[in-house]
Amino acid sequence: MLISQFSKVTGLSPDTIRFYIGKGLLKPERSSRGGSNPYQIFRSQDITTARMIRLQQSLGYSLREIATLNEEYRSGANSSQRTSDVLRLQISRLEERRADLNSALAFLHGKLAWIENGKSGDTPEWRDYTC
Repeated sequence: MLISQFSKVTGLSPDTIRFYIGKGLLKPERSSRGGSNPYQIFRSQDITTARMIRLQQSLGYSLREIATLNEEYRSGANSSQRTSDVLRLQISRLEERRADLNSALAFLHGKLAWIENGKSGDTPEWRDYTC
């Protein structure tokens, strides 16, 4: 698929896709069509890569860390142990985010209940919720 279709499938803007290509995060094939500016052809595994990049970014990985992980994966240098370690770290980061979200939700539910009950009693304080 070309960049416009890849953009629609992944939800990434063409500029973001080009940025990822420039950083070496995505490596589409080059077509002989297009003259001095050859078409970039994206495969189904590029969709998976784009989704993993977004997940890793949401987990706080830097683009450099993402590039390193992707290069390890592409080269086949990842051992099962390394892959397991990376997955454990990603799971841990997601669990931390879930805990933060649960705390924020508890605060907001408490604040809403306080308002809907006529603001009786003390207002819920953010500092009372761990995050």
